[in-house]
Amino acid sequence: MSKAWANVITAPVPSRSSKPRETGLTMVIDKHMGMHRMRDLIQTAGDYIDVVKLTFGTSAFYNEDFLIQKNSLLTSSGIDVMPGGTFCEVAVWQCRLEVYLNRARQLGFSAIEVSDGTINMDLQTRGEAIKKALEAGFKVYTEVGKKDPREALPWDDIHRLIKFDTASGAFKVIIEAREAGKGVGIFDQDGKIKQEELDSILAGLDDPERVMWEAPMKNQQQALIIRAGTNVNLGNIPPDEILALEALRQGLRGDTLKQAYLADQDWSRQAG
Repeated sequence: MSKAWANVITAPVPSRSSKPRETGLTMVIDKHMGMHRMRDLIQTAGDYIDVVKLTFGTSAFYNEDFLIQKNSLLTSSGIDVMPGGTFCEVAVWQCRLEVYLNRARQLGFSAIEVSDGTINMDLQTRGEAIKKALEAGFKVYTEVGKKDPREALPWDDIHRLIKFDTASGAFKVIIEAREAGKGVGIFDQDGKIKQEELDSILAGLDDPERVMWEAPMKNQQQALIIRAGTNVNLGNIPPDEILALEALRQGLRGDTLKQAYLADQDWSRQAG
């Protein structure tokens, strides 16, 4: 919580991590923000943004000078920035990965997402892509899961990929849910969590803190925070929802405040 309310109240959930974070990351999805909006966003919510993803292949349509300026603004503010995984998939498909990584570095990106949500990528190719991105100096995020729900991976394959990616050096492994958060991964067509599938993924994780859940909708964020704690890693957060998400994390929104309040009441009764 900021200094504005220092010495007045404390956040009901006091264990929130601070930047630079290893856990509790918030990844923001950016489809088209200009410099004025980005500066406003950093001024109001920069302490709670860890990485911005210029999603899909949208950065291909930016003016070069503008893209470099925007990336510089983010990285100088302590925020990583990466192109979307779709862009990397095209580079792998066209056998242009090294050229892509070199250009991404020139343009000021600090992180890379390696995914195969659309194309097919064998383990050797996937491992080489992670290795080359790390050697190029990037923080590497990977993503598991297919964008087409008809191609959904078995949970054993998801667990295998998570272990492979983390062993290969990925910083975080993102669970695919697309920008809408509906009908893909652990979410049904209405965006509600399929609890059995969430349980299946969690049961097979050696280290849940290495996983980032794409969760663009408030009900999804709330459910994951309640289930996995305030420092769960969450991605595909819309820019206008960052502070609302942080309020959820810290118990300053009704849903998680009630949980913190009831837990405190239980502790008080036991202590008394």
